[in-house]
Amino acid sequence: MTATSPAFSSRLGFILAAAGSAVGLGNIWGFPTQAASNGGGAFVLVYLLMILVLAYPTLVAELTIGRLRQQNPVATMRTMSHKPLWRRTGVIAAVVALATLGFILAFYAIVAGWLLGYLFAAVFEIFGQHSVAEWFVSFSIERNLIMMALFMVMTVRVVRSGVKEGIERWSKRLMPLLFVLLIAMAIYVLTLPGAWQGLVMYVTPDFSQVTDPELVIRAMGQAFFSLSIGLCCMMTYGAYLSKDENLPKTAGWVAGVDSAVALLAGMLILPAMFAAQDMGVTIYSETGELLSADTLVFTVLPAMFDSMGPIGNWIAVAFFVFMVIAAITSSISMLEAPVNTIREELSIERATAARVLGLVITGIAATIIYHFDALFGLVITVTTVYMQPLMAIIFGFFLTWILRQHLLLKALQGGAPNIEKTWFWKLWPGYVKFVCPMLILLVIFV
Repeated sequence: MTATSPAFSSRLGFILAAAGSAVGLGNIWGFPTQAASNGGGAFVLVYLLMILVLAYPTLVAELTIGRLRQQNPVATMRTMSHKPLWRRTGVIAAVVALATLGFILAFYAIVAGWLLGYLFAAVFEIFGQHSVAEWFVSFSIERNLIMMALFMVMTVRVVRSGVKEGIERWSKRLMPLLFVLLIAMAIYVLTLPGAWQGLVMYVTPDFSQVTDPELVIRAMGQAFFSLSIGLCCMMTYGAYLSKDENLPKTAGWVAGVDSAVALLAGMLILPAMFAAQDMGVTIYSETGELLSADTLVFTVLPAMFDSMGPIGNWIAVAFFVFMVIAAITSSISMLEAPVNTIREELSIERATAARVLGLVITGIAATIIYHFDALFGLVITVTTVYMQPLMAIIFGFFLTWILRQHLLLKALQGGAPNIEKTWFWKLWPGYVKFVCPMLILLVIFV
């Protein structure tokens, strides 16, 4: 693949790969947990609003930047302007975004390692190996390190195979399977006693909480995290996209699939919480706070599976297979962005770049594991709540302030030759230029 040729063989391949990047633990671990902790339907309502007014416009911007130059993020940002100051600033912005991405993938691999552990535990429970299963669910440094490293090996193996043979090929296989498993499990959970109470909470907004500043900032962070915005992931995928594709529509498909998975995940997790409560599992404290919010998937659901008897182990296997699929479709996009950058900037082989970066990120993850209490929550907050929205502002600034307007229009006309006559062109550039930065800064700092 050359730096200037599209790497996805079809529009469907791109949508599934980009949606796979967006669909991950942010949807299935983060979104339901945030909804359960922040008013159920109130969080869902604000989250969807954030997707519409902030995440989607900035997603279009990042995809446009990528397709504009069809190079790695550093090269792309370096060529957004001919002025030395902006060229250096663009490179710094890309490097900071890629570094942020590395830290996100590090904590992501830790959580995905937990999923692998619970998956293996369920399998060993089926065969009666209870002591082995217990090790896989124990929160130990050894378990965390081994499972995290295994997940990183899986991610590196896909990325080193390239875009068509690795990312697109596996996205086409895994994304449909993910949808089937998600829908099947959501339907099953809704048949359990107590599940409808969770569904009612999920779809009924408490409007008194909609304006809660903490809820709003978490909803924004969740929207940006779930769509992989501000991290160069979508910029990299945009570089692989054919110039004949309609960017606003394609971005809409990606955002739509991502939101659909998040909503379906909520329909699985929240009803499952209340089904578990009906089976005797405690999910809320006496003061009404959700217990173990950050590890909800690893406490409430396994307890529910255990209470279901022998069939619970099989359901647990299906659930954690589904979770691992969601994790791997996102992790490959997180690794692809820095791998492609190093491959092009340093002229080294893809497989070598994937292995080296895989080892570096594994080292970062190992450091977090050894200092878990101090670093895990801090890394998540700094990277997803603050850095992602701020980097999205910077990318939008370069696209709408630094890049000349006629070049921006030309970039969007690929696949949409009459876009200058549409409402999208009349509203979107100014919206990304003025409104999005003000709204993001308002949410973060006010």
